[in-house]
Amino acid sequence: MSTHIQANKGEIAESVLLPGDPLRAKWIAETFLEDAVCYNKVRGMLGFTGTYKGKRVSVQGTGMGIPSTLIYCHELITNYGVKNLIRVGSAGSYQKNVNLRDIVIAMSASSTSGINNSRFVNSDFAPTANFELFMKAALYAKENSIPIKAGNILSSDEFYEDDPEAFKKWAEFGVLCVEMEAAGLYTIAAKHNVNALAILTISDSLVTGEHLSSGDREKSFKDMVAIALGSF
Repeated sequence: MSTHIQANKGEIAESVLLPGDPLRAKWIAETFLEDAVCYNKVRGMLGFTGTYKGKRVSVQGTGMGIPSTLIYCHELITNYGVKNLIRVGSAGSYQKNVNLRDIVIAMSASSTSGINNSRFVNSDFAPTANFELFMKAALYAKENSIPIKAGNILSSDEFYEDDPEAFKKWAEFGVLCVEMEAAGLYTIAAKHNVNALAILTISDSLVTGEHLSSGDREKSFKDMVAIALGSF
């Protein structure tokens, strides 16, 4: 049994969706999964296992930020044998052509986090999506006429930055959007030779200042979750 996930062996599927918000994990389980059972309530970080179109799938909240995400991913991988991990979450646009409700698949994840500086001193590790999961997600989206964008994103350690113009440097280099977890997910997946992907829905824009209401977010996230589930 793990410290932060107190599920019994066999209660978690090999394929797991990872929303940051535990209540979003509950919503995904109730909306998409059949016969979903809650296997974790420790610290309120809910986890569920059910089936989707006959496939066994789990959904586990991770909390916000890379440190929290790494805790849950480490336990899922090392203690429960999870092989496929897909983050489903919100992101803020850095580009004029990346609009509210757009779905972005992160091919790679730049970061302001220092998690890899201690591993690769004076060098840069490039956290990258798993190719097979990426291709499955892109194909599912195409077959179901769901528009997507794909490219480099930023995983930031700060939600409220001192400099509101800081995003422009990342935008200049083609970074599509910002969130707070993917680079950590991609790194720990690489370390343990498992598959990881991040699929994001644009909930606000640093370019225009627009943002979705909580109700609009829920409606917009359905396509993102469908793509993720279709990738397993």
